[in-house]
Amino acid sequence: MGTVTGVGSTEPAKSGGAGSAGAGAGIQSGTLPPEGVQRMFDRIAPVYDVMNRVMTAGLDRRWRAITLNEVGVQRGDRLLDVCCGTGDLAIGAQARGAEVTGLDFSAQMLERARRKQPEIEWVQGDALALPFEDASFDEATVGFGVRNVADLGGGLRELRRVLEPGGRVGILEITTPTGVLAPFYRVWFDRVVPLLGKVLPGGAAYTYLPASVRRFPAPEALADLLAESGFANVRYRTFAGGIVALHVAEASE
Repeated sequence: MGTVTGVGSTEPAKSGGAGSAGAGAGIQSGTLPPEGVQRMFDRIAPVYDVMNRVMTAGLDRRWRAITLNEVGVQRGDRLLDVCCGTGDLAIGAQARGAEVTGLDFSAQMLERARRKQPEIEWVQGDALALPFEDASFDEATVGFGVRNVADLGGGLRELRRVLEPGGRVGILEITTPTGVLAPFYRVWFDRVVPLLGKVLPGGAAYTYLPASVRRFPAPEALADLLAESGFANVRYRTFAGGIVALHVAEASE
């Protein structure tokens, strides 16, 4: 959960001066520069897993498992997990026998990922300039991090570049529901989550989170962008009444 500039991490600018005002505006709008995202996620790394469980009522684990199912991860596959955060999706892929590389912008997130599974190759890097050769992987995943990428189209094109032709990508991300759960969603993400942030490390991140979701493309628009970025057979499904969307696609030949 993420310019990738990676699942980023970003801390608001230090208090005082124009820099602080700019960071505050970025947090409120859900748009931060890469270094801001990086610092923020470094700060929230100690509570990241707990907040994921709380904010999703524990359903994030099931959604990650479904992502791996839909991507079709098998033993021996070379899989890249971008914006890997503390590593849950990457570790799930390794448990299925894949040869996994996890990449994130945040050093503190990666430190926790290494503690969980030191056998995976964890790489600190930028999703807009992946440090891998063309066609290096059979599959790629992004779990709750793609909305932190400064240039979404550029990040998708990088994913396409490092995939073998026909390779599969799975993108799991929070979205804004339009159905019956929309009022509940607004109360939870716009009021409750920021309140939780007031008592947790890196609290500004929990104001940034709902703002970043509001500015993120709707599922239909993200599907179109995937098609424009070199992917075919794009499909998506939603969970929890439209609060989370999973997009799956294949790298065009």
